[in-house]
Amino acid sequence: MATGLRRREGQVALSDRGERYAYAWLPPDPRRVLILVHGYAEHSGRYEEMAAHFAARGFAVHAYDQAGHGRTQGPRGHVDRFERLLDELASFVEKVRSEHPGLPVVLAGHSMGGLVTAATAAFRRPDVDWIVLSGALLELETTGSRSRRVQLFAARVLSRLAPWVGLSTGLDPAGLSRDPEVVRRYLEDPLVEDRMSARFATGLFETVARVRGAADRVEKPILILHGEADPICPVAGSRRFHAGLSPAIAERSRLSVYPSLRHEIWNEPEREAIWQDMLDWLDA
Repeated sequence: MATGLRRREGQVALSDRGERYAYAWLPPDPRRVLILVHGYAEHSGRYEEMAAHFAARGFAVHAYDQAGHGRTQGPRGHVDRFERLLDELASFVEKVRSEHPGLPVVLAGHSMGGLVTAATAAFRRPDVDWIVLSGALLELETTGSRSRRVQLFAARVLSRLAPWVGLSTGLDPAGLSRDPEVVRRYLEDPLVEDRMSARFATGLFETVARVRGAADRVEKPILILHGEADPICPVAGSRRFHAGLSPAIAERSRLSVYPSLRHEIWNEPEREAIWQDMLDWLDA
């Protein structure tokens, strides 16, 4: 960790359903704020390298483990209602804002965290200055197919009858990154658990559908990043979301698609170049 950086972690209250586990990477004299929102079946601790990179460049970096994830207490892969993830992100933004009054804030979400970030931006409109999405879950693979309709119907039935029942997502870790070390650490991480309850799955499916037509509700400039070889979250969702932005926001926003990169572009071998793209866009 760079000289003078202070790392902090511990519980933070964001709602009436217990505390969430939060992290902060704080430089001595921050000039901007970066809030990171992790994806499904992972946790904020996996963003240590990225957080330290931005903190060394003057960002106060904050993140937390969402409900059902990481060091946050409670059943794995479950939330009583998916809207809670949006509510708690909006609450976290407020808390971080109060800790750093007057500093500009970047809200950045990856994968399912990108979906939560996009939905929060569209329907909660948090007080941030810029938004960044990475490999966001804005489209479901084979959307509209018979298999997807059957899966959604089953999740909805189970959500009413047995909301805690776990469903397998079938996520292939090899699709995360071309860096074998990233895949190895993911597979060996005790805080990673690929389990999604029926209630969680139903809320996720429904939120993807809601966000599909809500891009024009976003009121802040947005940088949308996606690996073209992402086998987990289709790049078509990012392209569609960017195309749906209002003209005034679109001219201040950007879509960057990276050939050959897989799902976790912030964990690909080219990650520092991606981070520099973010910095260049913010500075511009």
